[in-house]
Amino acid sequence: MKPAARGVLAFLLISFGLAWGTIAVARIVPGMSLVNPLVQVPIAFSPAIAALVVRRWVTREGFGDSGIRPRLRAAARHYLLAWAGPVLVLAATVGLAAGFGLYHLDLTRLRQALPGTGPAEPAALLLALAAPLLLAPVFWGEEFGWRAYLQRRVGGGPLRAALVTGVIWSVWHYPLVLTDYSSYGNPLAGIGTWTLLMVAQSVILAWLFLRSGSIWVPCVAHAGNNMIISGLSAPLLVEGAGLDPSVVDLVALIPLGAICAWILLSGRLRSVPDAGPAGPGADKPAADGPKRIVSPSPMVD
Repeated sequence: MKPAARGVLAFLLISFGLAWGTIAVARIVPGMSLVNPLVQVPIAFSPAIAALVVRRWVTREGFGDSGIRPRLRAAARHYLLAWAGPVLVLAATVGLAAGFGLYHLDLTRLRQALPGTGPAEPAALLLALAAPLLLAPVFWGEEFGWRAYLQRRVGGGPLRAALVTGVIWSVWHYPLVLTDYSSYGNPLAGIGTWTLLMVAQSVILAWLFLRSGSIWVPCVAHAGNNMIISGLSAPLLVEGAGLDPSVVDLVALIPLGAICAWILLSGRLRSVPDAGPAGPGADKPAADGPKRIVSPSPMVD
C-alpha cells in the first residue's frame, strides 16, 4: 500500500475508532449523556489525534501542509467572513422560516438562550458573538483532521475533495443523530438532512481553508456553525416554534446552498493559488524534520 493510502486508512481507523469507541462507552455506562462535555471532548479531538499520529509516526510526512500558522494579517478578510457568515446564515434561516409561515418572530426564546437577562443582555449578546473566536481552539480538534489532513489527501481537485470529506465527516457524526445528542423525530430523516448540511458546510470550510492558508479560519467558521447557527436556531425554531430539527436543517440549507453556489460559480474554489498540496501560506517543514510526502493529486483542478 502506498504511503498516502496507508496514511488515509490509518487516519480513518483512528478518528472513527476513538470517537465511536467513546460513544459506545458513554452508552454502556449508565448516566453518561453525549451532551456531557467530558464525553464530547475526546470525540471532538479524535480527528486531530489521528492526524498527529499519522503525520508523525505512520507516514512521517511532518506538518508542512497543515496550515497551523494563524496568518492573522494575511487572512484577516477570511477570518471576518468565517466569523460573520454564521450570523448571517442564522438570520437568513430564521427569516426564511418566518417567511414560509413556519415561525412567528419572537425573540423571547433568543433572550432566554443567552446567558443573562435584563441589564446583562448586551454583554450576553457580545459574549455569544465572541464565542466562535474564543472556542476556535476546541474546533481545531476536528478541523486539523478533516480539513488540514484528509481533505488534502483524497485527491481529484478541491471540489471532489470537499465533497468526499463532507460525506466522511457526516458519517463520523451519525451516532450523534441516534443518541440523546439530537432530537430528530425521525432519525433516518435526520441522517439525510444532516448529511446534506455537512456536505454544504464542507465546501465552505474547504474554501476558507484553501484561500486563507490557515486551519484557524475554518476553526472559527466551524465554531460559529455550532455556537451560532445550531446553538441559537434550536431555541428559536425547534423549542420556540416546535419544528423538527430536520425541517430546520432544510431551511438552513437554503442560505448555505446559496453560499456554496457563489463559491463554485464564481470559481473561488477552483482558482485557489495553490501549486501543490502545501497550499497558500503553508508552513514549511523544519530543515531537520522528516521529508513531507507529496500527495499524488494536487489540490487544484
